[in-house]
Amino acid sequence: MSDVPALPGLAELWRQTTGDEQIRIAVIDGPVDRDHPVLAGANLSRLAGVWPEEGFAGAKAAHGTAVASVIFGRHDGEVSGIAPNCSGLSIPAFSDRRSKTSQLEIARGIELAVEAGAHVINISGGQLSPSGEAEDVLAGAVRLCQERNVLLVAAAGNDGCFCVHVPAALPSVLAVGALDDSGHPLPMSNRGPEYRHQGILAPGENILVAAPGGGTARRTGTSLAAPIVSGVAALLLCLQVRSGRAPDPLAVRAALLAGADPCPFEEPDTCLPYLSGVLNIERAVEAVTTSPIESTEPAAQTPPAEEVHATTTPCACTGAAPPPPAVVVSAEEPAPKQQWNPLVYAMGVLGYDFGTEARRDSFKQIMSAVTMDGTAVPANPYDARQLVDHLEAHPSEARTLIWTLNLELTPIYAIEPTGPYAADVYQLLTRLLSGETAGEEHADYIERIAIPGRLTGRTVRLFSGQDLPVIEVEQRRGIYGWEVNRLVQAATSAADTQPGDTDPQAVNRTLREFLTRVYYDLRNLGATSRDRALNFAATNAFQAAHTISSAVAQGMALDTIQVEKSPFCRIDSDCWDVKLRFFDPENSRRAKRIYRFTIDVSDILPVTLGDVRTWSET
Repeated sequence: MSDVPALPGLAELWRQTTGDEQIRIAVIDGPVDRDHPVLAGANLSRLAGVWPEEGFAGAKAAHGTAVASVIFGRHDGEVSGIAPNCSGLSIPAFSDRRSKTSQLEIARGIELAVEAGAHVINISGGQLSPSGEAEDVLAGAVRLCQERNVLLVAAAGNDGCFCVHVPAALPSVLAVGALDDSGHPLPMSNRGPEYRHQGILAPGENILVAAPGGGTARRTGTSLAAPIVSGVAALLLCLQVRSGRAPDPLAVRAALLAGADPCPFEEPDTCLPYLSGVLNIERAVEAVTTSPIESTEPAAQTPPAEEVHATTTPCACTGAAPPPPAVVVSAEEPAPKQQWNPLVYAMGVLGYDFGTEARRDSFKQIMSAVTMDGTAVPANPYDARQLVDHLEAHPSEARTLIWTLNLELTPIYAIEPTGPYAADVYQLLTRLLSGETAGEEHADYIERIAIPGRLTGRTVRLFSGQDLPVIEVEQRRGIYGWEVNRLVQAATSAADTQPGDTDPQAVNRTLREFLTRVYYDLRNLGATSRDRALNFAATNAFQAAHTISSAVAQGMALDTIQVEKSPFCRIDSDCWDVKLRFFDPENSRRAKRIYRFTIDVSDILPVTLGDVRTWSET
């Protein structure tokens, strides 16, 4: 059986450090029994306010408690954790209320961990991906880790096949496979070409762990190997801090990969289960302490990204999206002062759900029959147009629906109007749903909406069985619909005020491309400060119309959009600069034109500060 304290090189590393509270490790997993004696005294908190509290009787809680104990188990207890004196954050994204954890929930957990100041994030889970690619929201969350210099450690999976899991298979992630008791790759540990340069093996068979309720158990799998690597990475960060350097998680990732023991065989096929090598703690310590390795993927080298502007007017976009960019965020951004910011400013498509068959059938019975080809037929509550007609005639019925905000077909939030203006908000939601059902050529057609809200810590279960976080919306202010055709008219009017000969069709085309790229290439959950600024910039389309009209009038096209932490801000505010870069597609030597404006996202409704600033860039 594997004895974690007997890992080669670990005892010597422990003589130097068993952790530092300045280094934070986030565990995205099932609920953790923090009252377990093994974890007593650990600086391990639970991220509250996003997922509901659960008991510890289920399999997900057993998994989460086991993983946390491998990292934070106190050394005078039954389970000696790798880094017991680091600070920890339990993010219970895995739940026994659902059979599988979605990529959406993993992405949500990653974003929250980054915002909470995590240096290392451990994910002992994932989903099989034949292509090695992830859904947009998960890919964006992993990209956020790279931009903010956060090390994401993920289990390679236990399918025992030539296959890959996400997020483990994504670039910049440190994938971890498992060794058996004899030091050979565990047969159940996944392998594949995606892991060859970003994965290492660590012990994963018969690992002693804490079990909810006070006992211990032995567990096997890549889920136990991953926290071993996460703990070692955290201790290496502690060594950096002790030497007077700033913690550099991505440099630690490079040191772990560079110091791994290579496959002992020569045949490439035989070496596939070894990924890029086996964890070697001594070499990693030497790399960090004597000849520090630079990060191979620093945030500063990430290619520029995209984002949007506008004002408090509806927005629009159509057309094909160009290849996705990456988002640039200042690597110098300080860690947040709080663990969780409940504010959300999200974009998506408005939807609705009944929750249960009984509620659906009640609508079907109450709604008026419709006439088709002269014949009266029962109402269809899934027909949004019929439902809108019913809600307009009976406004109070809107309260019995579960209103959702969706990224295309995936619900991400349940919208719950609350407070004295709840009736007004329900009325507005009905109007927005009506706009979504209008034809694309209709003046009132709405392509998507933007919602400011506050996370409640509650969830609601949809008819499909999916649990959604509930956001409360207290007033109509800040809820906007992207009214495509009206925005085109506004953009054309803005173009007429610009000097020079501006082609209205060019303004139309560029504006649609602008908003399409923001929504499709940079889709997000609207929970981080950066994403709230980006989404408000997209919604604030009137300002974008003026900006784009000015650039298009000079024969320029949109190149990139960047979001950076703003150096200019008011006291106790949270300000971000959105920067649009335009270029001349017919003359690459011509100077680029930069437009930059600042958004304060400290309130539930973001606000633009000052005027747009513009300059030329060679």
